[in-house]
Amino acid sequence: MSLTPGAKLGSYEIIAPVGAGGMGEVYKAKDTRLDRTVAIKVLPSHLADNARLRDRFEREARAVSSLNHPHICTLYDIGSQDGVDFLVLEYLEGETLADRLKKGALPFDQALRTGIEVADALDKAHRQGVVHRDLKPGNIMLTKSGAKLLDFGLAKLAGAEGGSVESALPTQQKSLTAEGSILGTLQYMAPEQLEGKEADARTDIFAFGTVLYEMVTGRRAFQGKSQASLIGAILKDDPQPMSELQSMSPPALDRVVKKCLAKDPEDRWQGAHDLMDELKWIAEGGGTALKAETSAVRRSIPGGLSVLLAVLLLGAVLASVAVWSVMRPGPAAPLPVTRFAIHLPPGDEFVRVGGGLAISPDGQNFVYLARRGSGTPQLYVRPMRQLEATPLPGTEGALDAFFSPDGQWIGFWAGGKLKKVPLTGGPPSILCDVGILQGASWGPDDTIFFSQGFAVASELLRVSASGGTPEPVTVLDPGEEGQGQRWPEILPGGKAVLYTVWRSSFDDASIAVQSLETGGRRILVEGGTFPRYVPTGHIVFARGSTLAGSLLAVPFDLERLEITGSPVPVLEDVGTAGQFSLSRDGSLIYASGTVLSNNLLVWVDRQGVERSVTEILRAYRDPRLSPDGRRLAVTILDAKGEDVWVLDLGRGTLTRLTFGEGRSTRPLWSPDGERILFGSNRVEGTNNIFSQFADGSGTAEQLTTGAWRVPTSVSSDGRTIVFRQNSDMGRDIGMVRLEGERKLEMLLQTSFEEHTGMLSPDDRWLAYVSNESGREEIYLTPFPGPGGKWQISTEGGTEPLWSRDGRELFYRSGEKMMAVAISTEPELTPGKPTLLFEGRYQTGLVGASPGSNYDVARDGRFVMIRAEEGSGPTQINVVLNWFEELKRLVPTDN
Repeated sequence: MSLTPGAKLGSYEIIAPVGAGGMGEVYKAKDTRLDRTVAIKVLPSHLADNARLRDRFEREARAVSSLNHPHICTLYDIGSQDGVDFLVLEYLEGETLADRLKKGALPFDQALRTGIEVADALDKAHRQGVVHRDLKPGNIMLTKSGAKLLDFGLAKLAGAEGGSVESALPTQQKSLTAEGSILGTLQYMAPEQLEGKEADARTDIFAFGTVLYEMVTGRRAFQGKSQASLIGAILKDDPQPMSELQSMSPPALDRVVKKCLAKDPEDRWQGAHDLMDELKWIAEGGGTALKAETSAVRRSIPGGLSVLLAVLLLGAVLASVAVWSVMRPGPAAPLPVTRFAIHLPPGDEFVRVGGGLAISPDGQNFVYLARRGSGTPQLYVRPMRQLEATPLPGTEGALDAFFSPDGQWIGFWAGGKLKKVPLTGGPPSILCDVGILQGASWGPDDTIFFSQGFAVASELLRVSASGGTPEPVTVLDPGEEGQGQRWPEILPGGKAVLYTVWRSSFDDASIAVQSLETGGRRILVEGGTFPRYVPTGHIVFARGSTLAGSLLAVPFDLERLEITGSPVPVLEDVGTAGQFSLSRDGSLIYASGTVLSNNLLVWVDRQGVERSVTEILRAYRDPRLSPDGRRLAVTILDAKGEDVWVLDLGRGTLTRLTFGEGRSTRPLWSPDGERILFGSNRVEGTNNIFSQFADGSGTAEQLTTGAWRVPTSVSSDGRTIVFRQNSDMGRDIGMVRLEGERKLEMLLQTSFEEHTGMLSPDDRWLAYVSNESGREEIYLTPFPGPGGKWQISTEGGTEPLWSRDGRELFYRSGEKMMAVAISTEPELTPGKPTLLFEGRYQTGLVGASPGSNYDVARDGRFVMIRAEEGSGPTQINVVLNWFEELKRLVPTDN
């Protein structure tokens, strides 16, 4: 039967259908007693109408409900109402493994992690006498918290009659099955199931082997053109070794899967716990000494030579022992250079902002900045030898992560403060106020060197790692106006510092060194950023655009603080400015520079119903509707930088407005729709406000000069622009009147962070974001002032935006879109915040450049940005023993 939204089964209210199949229908529902979302499974009539089967089903359902495990979908309840029998299960968000495998094999570390989680779930169930009997990719859900095993144990329902093996809960269509004999999916069935014999826990282990094989290789373990040939393959054949199909798969894993897939249950792993332990050992590096290439060499040797080869190898070993007994060992051979990729968990995306990646000095741990869904980015720490990364609480909105020399602390910037947090987690400590960090380095004397601020003319500072008042390290000479000193690196011994001389862009930067003893400084390399010294006697640095570039290396004399050669490219396709990091032991981690987070522009109504604005996928930001609602101005990020584009909503054409002259962002329409205002750093590297005709004619007019500013709102008469101003000490809100002398006036300038100022349609009120309460909230104040202020949000808020009639104020709270009714007559009376909808839409950028990353049309619909799954950067590249390669590419005199 089909249930409609609003229908009730007991205390459960149906919200929407989720899926349907031959074994029942699934609905999203609300548990009105406990106020939680659940999944309702309505049982098919052939189960519900048979009293004996229903009684047995209820007994086994109660047994399954006792399985409390993080990787098993929980069965909450069973019920019956008006002839409808149903199950109440944990509601999960994610995708099934079957859907994920349609895209190909999983990254090796993710496949291994998922395998460990599923084996752990099987072990829990088997110890309580519950056997799944229908383990397959369609019954494994990949969620934010890891794998979840579905429909657990209910396949025992009809298993005792006539050799029938029936899964009680699958909703997917049957594949290669025959009604009346075997129900389920043949590809994952054990031989004893196909022969109608009694199945036990070892049957699940066979199915587990087929699933693990498919996760690693992207191919099914057993294949056939017909049901008969598939059954024959399962009963007689062995699948091709995984290491022949997937080079990252170690031979030890081949052994594990081969034992899972033994035809005789007595020859398989006898328990899921032993299987899980074996996978954990492989995940920790066990069994990786023999690579797939070794297997390939072995296969290439003719069979008749194998005995001779064994004799020769034995002789070589004996000879080596004899030589070792009379000679001292020579220097160890260099370790091989090893490359692999670490993939972030499903739903996570690496965030491309400065300093989003750091490895500990000993190479044992690394930290990265990632966004889960559309949430606020935070730091995650992961030991190199483990599969799991742990979020660091208190690091939400962090930038510029860096390690202490002993690797036990992580420094970072967030909310206008320089902070540190223990590697193992704990509350962060505030070290000092910093407007915005532009790189930091933790010296051997427990002093942190850093650069702050948006102003180009910034100097290096230092502060004790215990906290205190920063003091200057460098002082700019009069001839160095228009320069900044960023991304410092303390050299060994703590007597000198490397840094980037920043002028206006990545192309116009250079690498410099300064002695902390004499104060003398010199330019080492023209055209480079983010220098890092390595013990091989090199400086490694980045060269490229805002998003992507290359790593170069140049020989460097540490004693004389001089380069001794020319820069040489050593690695391509690397993210610039903080998207690579090096350890003392020779490990390199980096993010590729060419992957963009392509996303989709969508209309979303007040109930959360969504439809696309355009099918064109780009890295969109800052959508702004024209006054007549016919055009949409957006920022688009590409490999060369950021520019403003205009989308004609009627014709579907996308036209570029600005052309690669620096970075152009945050478009706003003039009230008459003829011009577009935007922020750009095209002049002297300092971001200011420009105006350009919306049809692209003429040249852009610069409206402000000096400090770093971006427009956030424009008055209804077009004569006043509200802007965000970034300074060395934080973010503030000001305005500029375009008539006369274009005088600038600061509206909100305090010791707290204020940003995203949005004028009401009648120009009487200014909505803005402030962190004065300890977290970001939305406030209202009279415009242009003076006057009091009213807090509008109640549980955190960002990205304020007015409705076109000024009667509502919208804002974001995490993934929630909130609305507040605003009455201004006879006095300001804000309503209570109400939830309109929630979803994983892109939020305003955190860190240096927050803003309202959506817009509202006159008809009340929202223009939102939805990230396309898997389109953004989701992996971190690792090169072990990279220094060996570096020494070959760029020889030194050492």
